[in-house]
Amino acid sequence: MADPSSYRPKPGQIPDTPGVYRFRDEHRRVIYVGKAKSLRQRLANYFQDLASLHPRTRTMVTTAASVEWTVVSTEVEALQLEYSWIKEYDPRFNVKYRDDKSYPYLAVTMNEEFPRVQVMRGHKKKGVRYFGPYGHAWAIRDTVDLLLRVFPVRTCSAGVFKNAARTGRPCLLGYIGKCSAPCVGRIAPEEHRELAEEFCDFMAGRTGTYLRRLEQQMTEAAEEMEYERAARLRDDIEALKKAMEKSAVVLADATDADLIAVAEDELEAAVQIFHVRGGRVRGQRGWVTDKVEDVTTGALVEHALQQLYGEETGDAVPKEVLVPALPEPFEPVQEWLTDRRGSNVSLRIPQRGDKKALMETVQRNAQQSLALHKTKRASDLTTRSRALEEIADALDLDSAPLRIECYDISHLQGDDVVASMVVFEDGLQRKSEYRRFQIKGFAGQDDVRSMHEVITRRFRRYLADKERTGEWVEDEAEGALTESGDTAATAPGTPAPPGTPAPPGTAPGRDAAPVNGFKDEDGRPRKFAYPPQLVVVDGGRPQVAAAKRALDELGIDDIAVCGLAKRLEEVWLPEDEDPVVLPRTSEGLYLLQRMRDEAHRFAITYQRTKRAKRFRSSPLDDVPGLGETRKQALIKHFGSVKKLRSATIEQIQEVPGIGRKTAETIAVALAQAAPAAPAVNTATGEIMDDREDEAPETTADASGEPVPAGAPDDRRGQER
Repeated sequence: MADPSSYRPKPGQIPDTPGVYRFRDEHRRVIYVGKAKSLRQRLANYFQDLASLHPRTRTMVTTAASVEWTVVSTEVEALQLEYSWIKEYDPRFNVKYRDDKSYPYLAVTMNEEFPRVQVMRGHKKKGVRYFGPYGHAWAIRDTVDLLLRVFPVRTCSAGVFKNAARTGRPCLLGYIGKCSAPCVGRIAPEEHRELAEEFCDFMAGRTGTYLRRLEQQMTEAAEEMEYERAARLRDDIEALKKAMEKSAVVLADATDADLIAVAEDELEAAVQIFHVRGGRVRGQRGWVTDKVEDVTTGALVEHALQQLYGEETGDAVPKEVLVPALPEPFEPVQEWLTDRRGSNVSLRIPQRGDKKALMETVQRNAQQSLALHKTKRASDLTTRSRALEEIADALDLDSAPLRIECYDISHLQGDDVVASMVVFEDGLQRKSEYRRFQIKGFAGQDDVRSMHEVITRRFRRYLADKERTGEWVEDEAEGALTESGDTAATAPGTPAPPGTPAPPGTAPGRDAAPVNGFKDEDGRPRKFAYPPQLVVVDGGRPQVAAAKRALDELGIDDIAVCGLAKRLEEVWLPEDEDPVVLPRTSEGLYLLQRMRDEAHRFAITYQRTKRAKRFRSSPLDDVPGLGETRKQALIKHFGSVKKLRSATIEQIQEVPGIGRKTAETIAVALAQAAPAAPAVNTATGEIMDDREDEAPETTADASGEPVPAGAPDDRRGQER
């Protein structure tokens, strides 16, 4: 715990201007980002007597080890920079609403030649029109099913579309009139795009035009005694009205607005948003957050506005934003929203009428959301805390391990040996910290040696980071930090001296510098910068001993190690002859099992990806200057790599696009490449000759991953 007075800047050093400030911890990780109209006045509030600070603010300033700031010209610039840094650094003490990327949207891909109507989740794409979000995907499909009677827009995937175009036969929707079948040319691209635009107009709230047009067409058909057509138009009108009933009118003046309500207590806050377009509720979403800082309702609203509109522009930002409390000051926020939209945006509190009544409905939804979340979260928090405490007691740790790393080795009969590292913080997965390794120090199957290499490489990087930041000073008597006693480990991003060999198991340039390019000065997470309190390995005594030996060789003695053996779910400690047996009902054992299974899943997924890539490889991949198109032309011409290898240079030149020089290069490359070893069916033991004559057959396992033909279904003895 740091003393805030140890890093408090002098009052004269802090400018009395707008700006954004960052608190960093001892690892130079950004833990809090804030903005201020006056940096001097705002920062002075953090360096008061600790007893007078809010408990969460006190925790933040004692966790921090330094503070820095950036001066900007206006409060709007400060708001924009604060949002950018919160998204970039993900500081632990800032209010962060749970992301709503899982909410489904009704999307129309106007960026394609033939726009498609579909359900979409995730980040928004350029050129795609979005409507929603909706609470459930089935609600979108029900709406689309009704509207396709009137607007028969394409809904099929690219694969189905191309297959129909190839065969000249539309899909079922084309036959029953719910698709205009542009795949077979029933409608021109321009007409189909116009149909998609009409669909978008209807979804945007401009419904009256289409209803009046259909009613007029129905009347004309009846007058001309085309009763079947009139009946079909009548059903179309009913379908549109039924779709409109799904979003009732809530604002009579056809307002475009977003209504935001906040329900909060001392620890948490829930935010609910209703999206109203054309006077109808077109979408709803909500977030819940832990109040890790002392904030007002207005500040929570400001954070919600940043979350909602930080990456939106144009009509995605409505003309009106109705809130329960205004940020202080609210003018910069309103100006920022106006900049995002490109025209005036009104940010205000509804006072009377329909808008106030609708805000009360949104508020009730927020309160119910918070109550439901607290009901679920109470048991979740209690369970995770109990699990960590049980692990600490079983392993005789000084405190609960808040960060745990779990490692697993995966291979298929000694080939494509890889390893995984998964991270759990506070009992929850931290997927952004997951890492994977290729075992390169040796060939073959040796789980113990592989575990030693992985632990060594991971914590060598950690020590190199500490050395670089000055947190760890090497002992002159011991010399430079080395691996296996012979190779100096350079700090990340620092080139090794000329002629220095790469450490065992290290690809040149791979472990010597951060792959993601993050530097310690900018506060973003680095790959191996933060140490765990506990290392868990998948295995028994041998794997645990290898991990402990790797840590001892690096001089690390403050990280606990244990292993979880699959057979009896026993927990092994490095120096104990007997395992620790946790009760089957133990929450601690359940958490260890979850970590072990997640590490196994992550490792085996990577190993299967490498194996599939190896199966798809060809000797032609090593021919310089030979692209994919010409490789396919060669295989198509000769039928197989084996026949191509036996061809003369003149015969190779017969392939379109292959000149004499390229043909000579291909012939030399194939002559130098060793013929592939005969394939063996591992189920029957049969040797299959002429493997190059055709591509290896593959099947798919339960997870959808490609598996070599003949591989046994139960691969527990083959693949791990």
